[in-house]
Amino acid sequence: MHKIIEAKPLENYKIWIKFSDGVEGIVDLSDLVGKGVFSLWKDPKEFNSFSIDSQSHTLVWKDEIDLCPDTLYAKILNLDPMSILNKQVEHI
Repeated sequence: MHKIIEAKPLENYKIWIKFSDGVEGIVDLSDLVGKGVFSLWKDPKEFNSFSIDSQSHTLVWKDEIDLCPDTLYAKILNLDPMSILNKQVEHI
């Protein structure tokens, strides 16, 4: 599993993320805003209020939303998230 070590909110529902292996980049989450649990993000202040969970290394918003670091990693590298998950399963 990839570990998020740093993240900063940007404008227009984007987040800059850095992972423990040095990979870093920007993830655009604007397509999720207003859908289901992501309705919390309609308020940009709520979107910007995320933190990094110290145990799971995921981005979390209150106790309502968390995002898988592997999926975010794949988005930064323009990869299919399943390809990253499949590689991890092969190593088990």
